[in-house]
Amino acid sequence: MLQSMEERVEIEEGYVTVGGARLHYCRAGAGRPLLLLHGLVGSVKNWRRNIRFLAQYANVYAVDLLNMGESDRVPGLDSSLEATADRIAACMDALGLKVADIAGHSHGGAVAMMLAARHPRRVRTLVLFAPANPFCDLGRQLIGFYQTTVGMWLARQIPWLPRSLKAVALSRMYGNPARVARDSLAGYTDGLRVPGTIDHVLSIVRGWSSDMRRLREALGNLAEKPTLLIWGDRDRTVGLASANELQRRLRQSSLVVLPGVGHIPFEEMPDACNGAIRDWLSGPPASS
Repeated sequence: MLQSMEERVEIEEGYVTVGGARLHYCRAGAGRPLLLLHGLVGSVKNWRRNIRFLAQYANVYAVDLLNMGESDRVPGLDSSLEATADRIAACMDALGLKVADIAGHSHGGAVAMMLAARHPRRVRTLVLFAPANPFCDLGRQLIGFYQTTVGMWLARQIPWLPRSLKAVALSRMYGNPARVARDSLAGYTDGLRVPGTIDHVLSIVRGWSSDMRRLREALGNLAEKPTLLIWGDRDRTVGLASANELQRRLRQSSLVVLPGVGHIPFEEMPDACNGAIRDWLSGPPASS
């Protein structure tokens, strides 16, 4: 049976050194660089339904942020948005990328925005999937809970919970749980038992309010950055309502809303998202 162009795409894996630690990445394709940043407890595996398609139109890199996925765990690593964004810039240096289109999901979307604010010449355009942002109140109570003693204790139990419970939690991130692919869960749970992972996640949670405050202050630097926003209208984590204010601040942004889709649109509806990114990348060149 003949293979499609997409099926023939080979994905390379490797590591680069960032701040003395090994950062894991996957790469495929050629041409204009596109860097993919996962969400809070994600990994490069989250992009498995996107990389091969996008590699037909770009030189695609997906990275595991330090302390996540297959990257090194670094005790006491600064988890702030600014520090994480600076490490992504250092990662781009190590990969030989002077400039790239940056796609980010949820917390990774917030990192992408901070990267563009702090290193504007490194970011050609942004593609943001339901990015964490200062205008969303949906998760505020949950963030507050995980900052309590009980919440931190519970967070440390999550890696050891039965797979069935983790699967239920993931299904709530979808607009239609029937669209959860069998291999989706691994991208969010495989690294959780590695010592240091939950500590890092809790560090991000502790600094959430200050991170969002600093991101709000930084948005003025992104007003003219070409940005594609992709949201599901059933997102229970970063509500669609916050997209309107974010789009108002990002004057060169376009918003794509996917009906019936939840918080992880690029996994739930990969064909629609892949097509939107392809069209975005093949549009008129964006000036940084």
